[in-house]
Amino acid sequence: MPHSTPSSSARLSSRDLDELITLLEIRVLGLSECLVSEGFVLELDGNDVPGIHYILSGTGVLHIDGAASVRLSPHTLLIVPPRHPLRLEVPTQGAGIAPTVISGREHKHVVDSIKRFRAGSTEPMTVMICGYFNAAFGASIDLFEHLSAPIVEQFDASDRLDTYLRTALDELMAQEVGAGAMSGALLKQVIVALVRRSLKTSALWMERFALLGDPQIARAFADMTARPSAPHTVESLAQTACLSRSAFMARFSATIGQSPMQALRDMRMRQAAVQLRAGELALDQVARNAGYANRGAFVRAFRDVYGASPTEFRMKKLTA
Repeated sequence: MPHSTPSSSARLSSRDLDELITLLEIRVLGLSECLVSEGFVLELDGNDVPGIHYILSGTGVLHIDGAASVRLSPHTLLIVPPRHPLRLEVPTQGAGIAPTVISGREHKHVVDSIKRFRAGSTEPMTVMICGYFNAAFGASIDLFEHLSAPIVEQFDASDRLDTYLRTALDELMAQEVGAGAMSGALLKQVIVALVRRSLKTSALWMERFALLGDPQIARAFADMTARPSAPHTVESLAQTACLSRSAFMARFSATIGQSPMQALRDMRMRQAAVQLRAGELALDQVARNAGYANRGAFVRAFRDVYGASPTEFRMKKLTA
């Protein structure tokens, strides 16, 4: 008898989780350095996408709009939901001395395409790397889209997250060919480290994200991401999830924010976009690889997702 509600004890298998993480695409939208001296507070605006913040050195308190304040030490990692302004405070040692508040918007410098925010003129007490990113499956399915509260994890120097983030920063500063892809790959290592840590702590990864909070839906989603060109139907995916058709449709839409067929279309179009960028396959082959026997249907679906025909998309990418 198929289950219609998620079980609190259900877990996504290691194999399914590994498939999902492998197929997750990380895109770095910006990285910056924040340097704060003792007795100062650095204010940072929120962003429309999730933020990642990592303490390289020093201590302090991070005040997150709409959430509890977080005490910081070296190797603290935070993932902050979109549209959550921050205040990084490094208290003075003297009692009763009010900190000086500095607006990051008004005190930033661009060094080799990297923003550097500075609060205080003395030696910085605390150094934090900040970034904004997308972590998505397909054209529009974002793993962190429904994140409502910050994730806070304490790592160690042996985890080497500082190395990944410093190297990503160096890549963006150098602006060499492939810098975006390299920085995305480095940030993905940080996300993988977070997954591993989350699975070992009481605050489980599955409980933090809508997609992984329902293992039955995640299992079907993993099958879709691994084999986007397969002849999936709502019925076959419901069977993979061990759910009735109606229960699967309702839970999938509630979890992903799209119907199963809409999500599958986006995954197929993402695969097609990758192959079109490469410029090696004929359009009909790209369409077949995406699960479309009819070229016209493929062109219409691609235009719906990317706002251009496959031919226009390919020419634009090849001449960019």
